[in-house]
Amino acid sequence: MAAPHTGDAQGQGGRLAPSVLASGGASLDSEAKKYRRTMLRSELEDIVGPANVSTRLDDLISYSVDNFWVPRHWINSRLWPERADFVVHPRTTEEVSRILKLANIHRVPVTTWGGGGGSQGGALPIYEGIVLDTKKLDRVIRIDETSYTVTTQTGIIQQDLEWALNRKGFSMMHFPASMTCCTVGGFLAHRGSGVLSTKYGKVEEMILSMEVVLPTGQVIRTLSNPRHAAGPDLNQIFVGSEGTLGVITEATFVIHRLPECRRFHSFLFKDLRQGLEAGARIMKSRAIPSVIRLYDEAETTKIVRRVLNMERQGAFMVVGYEGHERIVRVEEEIGRHICMQLEAEDLGPEAGEDWWKNKYKFYFPPYCLDLPRMFGTMDTVATFEKIADVYYGIKEAIESQFPGTTFIGHFSHWYPWGAMLYDRFIVEHPPEDPEEALLLHNRIWDVGVRAAMAHGGIINEHHGIGLKLARHMRDQYGAAFTILEGLKRELDPNGIMNPGKLGLGGYACS
Repeated sequence: MAAPHTGDAQGQGGRLAPSVLASGGASLDSEAKKYRRTMLRSELEDIVGPANVSTRLDDLISYSVDNFWVPRHWINSRLWPERADFVVHPRTTEEVSRILKLANIHRVPVTTWGGGGGSQGGALPIYEGIVLDTKKLDRVIRIDETSYTVTTQTGIIQQDLEWALNRKGFSMMHFPASMTCCTVGGFLAHRGSGVLSTKYGKVEEMILSMEVVLPTGQVIRTLSNPRHAAGPDLNQIFVGSEGTLGVITEATFVIHRLPECRRFHSFLFKDLRQGLEAGARIMKSRAIPSVIRLYDEAETTKIVRRVLNMERQGAFMVVGYEGHERIVRVEEEIGRHICMQLEAEDLGPEAGEDWWKNKYKFYFPPYCLDLPRMFGTMDTVATFEKIADVYYGIKEAIESQFPGTTFIGHFSHWYPWGAMLYDRFIVEHPPEDPEEALLLHNRIWDVGVRAAMAHGGIINEHHGIGLKLARHMRDQYGAAFTILEGLKRELDPNGIMNPGKLGLGGYACS
């Protein structure tokens, strides 16, 4: 990765080459590059119009920072992250196709951008080139009230799609914390998950079909639904590919009628292992709740004190059910019976309802983790057999090797076979030197991720890989990683699409 810039020599997003900075004057090389950049800008403007191509410095900087701690740390330290040469705003699939064909001709990298709320650096243009902002692809194409599906362009903000469905009495039931600021395509790109995923699944389980612009500019459509025996499900090649294999421009999803009722209850277990056992038994009962949230002892103490004004220790759990009232009543009783068998204390509905009301509150200022602290979310997933060992393994590794670092976690997405751990590390007073802080950040991540893998966890469950975890992909996949590399070479022969992400190598173009 190129070193971050410490300033801008031209003030309008252009940069002088290192040779210019060294000589103090213009060079033939820099003028040639400037000419090529101007020609590319003219061609991009011909495709989308001048108003949809920006080289403004404020735009270029804005599109060089997502919610990943590292670029925010750079900005806070008065260092410039690498930034694109152009921000382009296509409005149609045809325009996306023409942009990618042009990028191949000029051998220019393209980084797809949705809402910019990702935490893994997946949307950072670390090899410069073109940022392709999809947010003008924001049209809801069709709500099929017979088949219970919605077809939409993928640049739409998830909340806007949800409101459009609600007006018809439907919901997508995809409620991630970032739904007010992130796009449908962004969630597809990194296998996003919402707070109701335990009942309705992650976004990869909601998808029926999609339209994709391949890196060469060719437009394809997958089959009308994934339930068939006509070969592999092509949807799953592109879901989770983080913009490295193409641009998803349109998608059809399953939708649901708004539930007749939605209820929450809360319990307190004597320790985390008892809570994990309760969650596993509930999932195995097949009386599937919409939500199970189980908090470790560190988070439990704060939650119980804040919501119930009680001083208690243990593991706090919220369980939610929704649907037809009669079915909910039966499922709720099954879940309560399982919890009481494991000697849980019934805390009633108050704390559960409070959780639902405030479910997004702690992801936004002033409650969220923010600079100058150092922090990271190391979400992982494992089977019920291994998930407790994953939690305690990461906790022991981080706390023993980085004294003073806080480790907390909760289990927020559940399956019939296992659960997802949403764990975080927090360093209250990181080093003041920017490079020293970055090295510490990377060491903590290395220790935590390797501990997760060593105990049977996957390196990420729903935030994605991006730049942050790319270096761990080969260890995670082993020999199977060659399949991903082969897909990348076949679909993106010039290596233009989001280079440096998913561990698929850097920018390969000449």
